[in-house]
Amino acid sequence: MINIALPKGRLGEKVYATFEKAGYECPSIKENNRKLIFENPEKGVRYFWVKPSDVSIYVERGAADIGVCGKDILNEYLPDVYELLDLKTGICSMAVAAKKGFHDDGETTLKVATKFVRATKAFYAKKGRDIDVIKLNGSIELAPILGLSDVIVDIVETGTTLKENDLEVIEKVFPISARLIANKASFKFKTKEIEKLTEEVGKLID
Repeated sequence: MINIALPKGRLGEKVYATFEKAGYECPSIKENNRKLIFENPEKGVRYFWVKPSDVSIYVERGAADIGVCGKDILNEYLPDVYELLDLKTGICSMAVAAKKGFHDDGETTLKVATKFVRATKAFYAKKGRDIDVIKLNGSIELAPILGLSDVIVDIVETGTTLKENDLEVIEKVFPISARLIANKASFKFKTKEIEKLTEEVGKLID
């Protein structure tokens, strides 16, 4: 049995549809109930829904053999897992945004608000830019509007929220998409099963 952690929400549903097409269906997952774990012994799969930011924890610690996780999470938390496949869905990017017309003079310390502290520090360290990171957990867009920060580093999908708040992307940090990841020990003991699943899912993506 392969234990699979799926991110709750639209992305997880999209990914499950791909797994289903690849021959790893589990009909009970579509029933309207409050169950958390769904299995199909015939196909050798057991699925469970978890908060997107928790998928890598379940996989890294072996509660799940494989899981689906955004590249943003992998870059931020650096979990000790194998990255098997780019699922080419959930596509967006990590970007730097600021109020329209903002210019970074490079002289003073740049105040940056973000949820993604590690990725932000790594990005600016490469540029040799001195920054003051302000960690926020939500509504990051408010920070430059209220003068809490000069810029923000956040996930940008369509850019609508930015536009509506007179903000704009000034730099891309890295592209993001959903990745199939595996627990290292599970991969060793269930190599054949995990590789077969990866291959079948990969065929549908290409």
